[in-house]
Amino acid sequence: MSETRNNPATPAFVLVRPQMGENIGASARAMWNFGLDRMRVVAPRDGWPNQAAVALASGAGRLLDNASLSPDLPASIEDCSFVFATTARPRDLTKPVFSPEEAMRAAAERISAGERVAVLFGPERAGLENDDIARANAIISVPVNPDFPSLNLAQCVLLVGYEWMRATGDVTPQAVEMSGTEWAENIEVEHLATHYEDRLEEMGFFFPAHKSQSMRMNLRNFWSRMPMTRADVQMLHGMMRQMVRWKTRGD
Repeated sequence: MSETRNNPATPAFVLVRPQMGENIGASARAMWNFGLDRMRVVAPRDGWPNQAAVALASGAGRLLDNASLSPDLPASIEDCSFVFATTARPRDLTKPVFSPEEAMRAAAERISAGERVAVLFGPERAGLENDDIARANAIISVPVNPDFPSLNLAQCVLLVGYEWMRATGDVTPQAVEMSGTEWAENIEVEHLATHYEDRLEEMGFFFPAHKSQSMRMNLRNFWSRMPMTRADVQMLHGMMRQMVRWKTRGD
């Protein structure tokens, strides 16, 4: 079993002394969610290969097949030029401290320049030891509740992996799923507004007279402030027509 080390396009995620196979498998899934496939495992407590890890990895099992196994941390990062260590607790070590977002941005820049980058993740019970962190170039500090700073291994992998995707992928901050329609044009909204004003005028809605103008203006502002699709406009036209039909039936 050996990780493909000739593919430095992504950082290596190094699981240091992981305790449960399930968490290794869940970490593999989290990595593959964000296109990360360079897993390194250091001295796993329950041995390797691990069937519990395979069961939790699901469709990301190939990461486990290709993962490299090392007896100690120095051996797992010997080919790397820059190493991040993840921790949620303050350490008595003088090192640069990055947020996950900034760390992955820096990792992407270094990898683009030809460097090999690794990110260390500690065992589930207590995280990385100071001796581990002393071998890293910088710390990734995850902002968590100070009264409960413990993160599950796979959760931490997922968080850093997401920031890697944000730093390197085409992530759209916000989008609207149009579901078979498109945005209404201004002329369509104008016709809708006129339709409602005309019917409401017939119903005596704009009363008293001295407030009529401001009521109409507020109604127009209501329509223009509301993002509407053509389907929305058609539905609102239909609602008003049905209310008028119901009124004229005299039921």
